[in-house]
Amino acid sequence: MHSFFKQLGQTVLARWQAQNFSPAIFPEIARIALEEHPPSGHVDIGELMSDFLLDDDQPFQTQSGFGQPEIVVFDNPRFYIQLLFWLEGTTDIHQHAFSGAFHVLEGSSLHSCFEFRDAESISAHLRVGNLHVTKTQLLETGQTVEISSGQQFVHSLFHLDTPSITVVVRTHNDAGSGPQFTYLAPHLAVDPLHNDALTNRRKQLLDVLECTGDPVYPEAVAEMIEKLDFERGFFILQNGIAQLHALESWEAVWEIFARKHGRLAAFVLPSIEEIMRRDALVALRASITELEHRFFLALLLNVTDRKEFLQMIGQRFEGVPQYTLTRWIAEISESADDVDWIWKAYQPLLGVD
Repeated sequence: MHSFFKQLGQTVLARWQAQNFSPAIFPEIARIALEEHPPSGHVDIGELMSDFLLDDDQPFQTQSGFGQPEIVVFDNPRFYIQLLFWLEGTTDIHQHAFSGAFHVLEGSSLHSCFEFRDAESISAHLRVGNLHVTKTQLLETGQTVEISSGQQFVHSLFHLDTPSITVVVRTHNDAGSGPQFTYLAPHLAVDPLHNDALTNRRKQLLDVLECTGDPVYPEAVAEMIEKLDFERGFFILQNGIAQLHALESWEAVWEIFARKHGRLAAFVLPSIEEIMRRDALVALRASITELEHRFFLALLLNVTDRKEFLQMIGQRFEGVPQYTLTRWIAEISESADDVDWIWKAYQPLLGVD
């Protein structure tokens, strides 16, 4: 076990025990411990990696698929400390079923916080409402942020550097904080851990029809949408929207969904369209290594107000923000294919035709 993280974990444990392990105080304890002894100022990444690769005396490792990878560096029955490596990462907009604090060990990220207002539960695993950005900030190496469980802390991170590494001091799970919703802007919240095996298999079977070019595909989707409830119908629509557009069948299928679900359908279409735009930006990020361009894509994903958009460009880069923005669009357009539709989708932010 790495000596720095052993000491950090023991410090957190002693202070939390002195507060009778109160769940409410843990985020503050974790943040203060990370700020007093910042890992970014004390941990040599190369040394840590060598220690983990060669020394068998390591904490228990989880089966989590979060991080690229996740490494547990301190473990206790009440909490643990993890390192999350990010190579191509941009997180979904999400909340947590745990609490604590995270610290930027290496790299930088654009961090956005949100509120989900006017929430209405459709099922235990799906809500509709209105997602609003409350704060966007650039997190540099050495900065620390508290994590509250549940809907108090809804956020996303767009990692700008490769790799970006965060240290997370966190509880295992906070009672009563689930489900750990993921938010699909601007109107939906879904439980990503809910495993509807039948719906998953149906989506996979539809993918077979798509891949084989079976002409029955749009008819099959339309019949499913006619019969399925709102939640399962949404997931089938989300899975098939690209193919339905390619087959020029989207409008007909959407009309069935809209007629069946009435006012609830109004929450779905903007969210599905935003999913397509965000997926395109995330895919574009995977092929872009220039830090300025990644920052631009991060702004597109997380900032909705043009004035704030330009202000954030001006805070980080010299020159007139509008000129910088125009240059970025031109440079990415030269190096990437089929991006004009993305610029048009974000026209209010970019001011381009």
